[in-house]
Amino acid sequence: MTLTNLDIPRTPDAWADFLQQRSDTELARVRAAIDELKDGTPRDAQAVLDLWNVTDTAWLNAQSVCWTLAEVHPDEAVRSLAETLSQEGTKVSTERGLDRDLFAVMSSVDPAGLDAVSTRLLERVLRDFRRSGVDRSDEVRERLRAISERTTVISQDFSRAIRDDVRSIKITPDRLAGLPEDYIAEHPADPDGLVTITTDYPDYIPFSTYATDAAARLALTVESLNRAWPGNDALLSELLDLRHQQATLLGYGGWPDFDAEEKMIGTGDAIATFIDRITEAADAPGRRDLDVLLKRARVDDPTIERLTRADSTFYCEVVAREDYAVDAQEVRRYFDFSKVHAGLLEVTGRIFGIDYVAVPDAATWHADVTVFDVLVDGEPRGRIFLDLHPREGKYKHAAQFDVVTGVEGVQLPEGSLVCNFPRGLMEHDDVVTLFHEFGHLVHHVLGGRQRYARFSGVATEWDFVEAPSQMLEEWAWDTDVLQSFATDADGEPIPTRLVESMREAEEFGKALFARTQMFYASVSYHFHQDRPADLTATVRELQSRYDLLAHIDGSHFQVAFGHLDGYSSAYYTYMWSLVIAKDMFSAFDRDNLWEPTVAHRYRDKVLAQGGNADAADLVADFLGRPYSFDAFGAWLSS
Repeated sequence: MTLTNLDIPRTPDAWADFLQQRSDTELARVRAAIDELKDGTPRDAQAVLDLWNVTDTAWLNAQSVCWTLAEVHPDEAVRSLAETLSQEGTKVSTERGLDRDLFAVMSSVDPAGLDAVSTRLLERVLRDFRRSGVDRSDEVRERLRAISERTTVISQDFSRAIRDDVRSIKITPDRLAGLPEDYIAEHPADPDGLVTITTDYPDYIPFSTYATDAAARLALTVESLNRAWPGNDALLSELLDLRHQQATLLGYGGWPDFDAEEKMIGTGDAIATFIDRITEAADAPGRRDLDVLLKRARVDDPTIERLTRADSTFYCEVVAREDYAVDAQEVRRYFDFSKVHAGLLEVTGRIFGIDYVAVPDAATWHADVTVFDVLVDGEPRGRIFLDLHPREGKYKHAAQFDVVTGVEGVQLPEGSLVCNFPRGLMEHDDVVTLFHEFGHLVHHVLGGRQRYARFSGVATEWDFVEAPSQMLEEWAWDTDVLQSFATDADGEPIPTRLVESMREAEEFGKALFARTQMFYASVSYHFHQDRPADLTATVRELQSRYDLLAHIDGSHFQVAFGHLDGYSSAYYTYMWSLVIAKDMFSAFDRDNLWEPTVAHRYRDKVLAQGGNADAADLVADFLGRPYSFDAFGAWLSS
């Protein structure tokens, strides 16, 4: 059977009807399959699981386009409709999880004779029912239902506030000193003689990196940290309380224990232990790096006592230029967006055995979006949408969003990469981010040929999902790989020595970065564990304990920290995944990252498996041994 791609609208006025019909049709399929499961017809175990899979597939079909379009569609009315329909989908999912008759059907399934993946699905379904509260009293079940519906609304409001609150500073043109010429040309003075610099990434990142005016950097940093203030502070407090209520009603000590149960880490206490372990390992090398930055900063300002976020990026770039001969503005010349875009596809295509076929006439939600069909060995494996430039009302960071969940023999996976890169020259950090996020997209597509929707794509434990993307970043630092697409305006490839110096400079600040990441992870964990009354005061205290950079008075980091919604108490995930990524990368030949043998084995044993097995088992199958902390520890301390 030939599988077709999702038929999305070609005209702006058709999107609302498309979304409504997609949601209504697929949620009706969910309800019909649930009714069929409960109709009393005798079925063997496999038939029950196949019907359950229909409910999963249809529910994801209803929700995925809503989740995506709520973040990217240019029409605010369509974004709003997508949020409303997503709420309806959440209600259906909550009802399914609290349906005692359905639970009775699923819990009566005899697993004897099921294969390993089907047995795994049944175990996960029964665990989900328990975690939903299906076996609790009517009063508790009603409260859990209300919590689910309210947290969905809060999450949407929290994310929307960050997305829509674009702040700015206005400065005189002379305060653009240090910035690249193309940046200055793109930011002419307004009629009032002042230049507007926004908190959107294409403005914010270069300004933080190059602007020599410390006061202006600080002003823009404060505006960025205060996006969605003060409204999101109250929303976040309510969200923390509701999550705690949900966890304790289900018999857990708190939200971190509830959330960690499904993850590799296992328990909430283990999160705190992991944060402290990384903090200790990064302490001495991190302070060493900080001393270098502080010494250099005092050349410009002898009175400076501590560095903040408004200083760190700038002085890391200064040290890279002065101590490692890496001028980031010189580096930018080699990273034209169009060449990077093409190079990304060429690199991932070569190492993973993928062909990307452009679909220029494909329907999209915006003219900026490019579309490619993904083929492996000439066989269609999915479709990707690349939405890579900023615009009003669009998601402000970088992430991969599912459009369609792949199910073998039923539907091909489709996914979207959503970023906010400049259209001209890119920072190398942007290139690394692009490789990272594209790693999620590749995982979604290559892992999208599963029998069960539950295990399709990026469906492993949530504290593993970053590891494949973090490992793919290594290709964005390799000389041979970069020279295949990073060329200047005259076509000259980036010099070998420059790439080597870039890598040396990047290694310089890694422990300082790790300490900052542990500050973020501590906020994520302690907010959910302790639910402090004063969130800003707690941020200040946790930053002093875990970060080596100082808190900025008047800032409210938590309100624009979008990961507090999606990752909740599990922001430790990024560093936990990096431990595994460093270990997986040890299997590759660092002197020849084009060599496909190991990459194909990794593709087949890790990416293509989706969530069919525990992440630790997938990694052990690839490495030939359990993963360890050794590679990460050696990297961090070197």
